[in-house]
Amino acid sequence: MPDSLHLELKVMLKRYALFLKDLDTRLNKYFKTHEKYIHCQKGCTECCEIGEYPFSRLEAEYIMSGFVKLSPEIQKIIKKNIQNLKIQKINNRQERFNYRCPFLINKECSLYEYRGIVCRTFGLAYISDNKVILPQCVHSGKNYSSIYLPESGEIIINNPIEEDLHIDKILRNPTAEKYELECGEIRPLIEWFL
Repeated sequence: MPDSLHLELKVMLKRYALFLKDLDTRLNKYFKTHEKYIHCQKGCTECCEIGEYPFSRLEAEYIMSGFVKLSPEIQKIIKKNIQNLKIQKINNRQERFNYRCPFLINKECSLYEYRGIVCRTFGLAYISDNKVILPQCVHSGKNYSSIYLPESGEIIINNPIEEDLHIDKILRNPTAEKYELECGEIRPLIEWFL
């Protein structure tokens, strides 16, 4: 990578880290507001066990900036996880490929500080296109399950989060624009490593 591009990426990653601080502040308020519906706790990895994990190009670069700081032993495990996922993806006959996050080791995120937006927002119910989007864990009796009506798929909530927490909406909102982020395209996480 030419020095000028490397420098541009470093600057962009610094701006992205600042953007994440703003985002995390907002998300922490949402989690606090809905704490009576949230059952997330250390060791619960349901959100990391099966998914596509959409990541922007910038997020993929950011997570890799954390990867290079990991111990060689952890890097080796992650590389093996990714290699196994590549093989599984080749053998996958489905249109969508859902998988366990390759950064999940011993029921913990090995790159928690560098995790993606989809990881940061998981667990919250929010409004998108005039409907409430629920986290998958509602179906296993976790977040929002106490106010979820499985027969109709509805949720009885008086104060839903009004912000659309889809990754593309977050990366293109006024806060992201303030940081002049160039996020690139969004793909499933594993595709950044294929």
